[in-house]
Amino acid sequence: MLDTASRLFPGTFPAIRRARLQTLQVNLGYRCNQQCQHCHVNAGPNRTEVMADETVDEVLRVLEAGGIGCLDLTGGAPELHPRFRDLVRGARTLGVAVIDRCNLTILDEPGQEDLAEFLADQGVEVVASLPCYLRENVDAQRGKGVFERSIAGLRRLNALGYGDPDGDLVLNLVYNPQGPQLPPPQQALEADYRQRLAEYGVRFNRLLTIANMPIQRFGSLLASRGQFDDYLSLLKAAHAETNLEAVMCRQLVSVDWRGWLYDCDFNQMLGLPARRDGRRLHLRDLRGVHLEGLPIAVADHCFGCTAGQGSSCGGALEA
Repeated sequence: MLDTASRLFPGTFPAIRRARLQTLQVNLGYRCNQQCQHCHVNAGPNRTEVMADETVDEVLRVLEAGGIGCLDLTGGAPELHPRFRDLVRGARTLGVAVIDRCNLTILDEPGQEDLAEFLADQGVEVVASLPCYLRENVDAQRGKGVFERSIAGLRRLNALGYGDPDGDLVLNLVYNPQGPQLPPPQQALEADYRQRLAEYGVRFNRLLTIANMPIQRFGSLLASRGQFDDYLSLLKAAHAETNLEAVMCRQLVSVDWRGWLYDCDFNQMLGLPARRDGRRLHLRDLRGVHLEGLPIAVADHCFGCTAGQGSSCGGALEA
């Protein structure tokens, strides 16, 4: 894999600072049952990084200390972590909302047969990756047979009440572009998804459009095709100053499998840690250190979040 991180520095992205921390996004490890082309985490079946028990326990202690309303679990496939369910139960007992960033195919993996029921019982919000509503596009990006398994997973979640507009179980889908272009307008694409997925009997709450970041696996792919500089120029040219107030790093902190803090999941992959007074911050610091007002580590990949309608873990920033 080609190293592209050096092409993002020194950056020209505007300086920004943190607002009040609302979401703790925890990466439980990089192991995944899939290996997708666009994956900025470079996750896959052969990755061995996994969060230790003492770090999982520290996550719960931080939540118990209060002030954080949402636990956002990601990976890899976060459900593959042996303490995933302990973490979900602990957070829900504390009254903390939980998001599971689910790839859908995990729902039929051996040992995960009751996962969908567990998520429903705990009232977990499912954010499911489905990069297109066309079988050929999904399979090209994520592997042969993934589309069919994803539809089966969505139907299973629907049968439990997920995606019902009058219900409490939230099912949001995530779209990523197939190549080096910006996502189309989120609202229009959502309407297309509803129409096409209805043909499979599938319903969902919202579609979240997320731009591909020019880092890790996707960045390497761009570089190998001679498209890296053009894509970065596209992101910069589409930068919208109004998106700066809503970028996810202002109210979210990312935790890696070792417990180190980052301003976002993308910075985690680039090795750009969150700091205070020059000192690198760890998960345990959240029980005594306030992040509000601290500068956010930025580089040119950050234009991926402010380009066009904007992009974040919660989808587009502008209507």
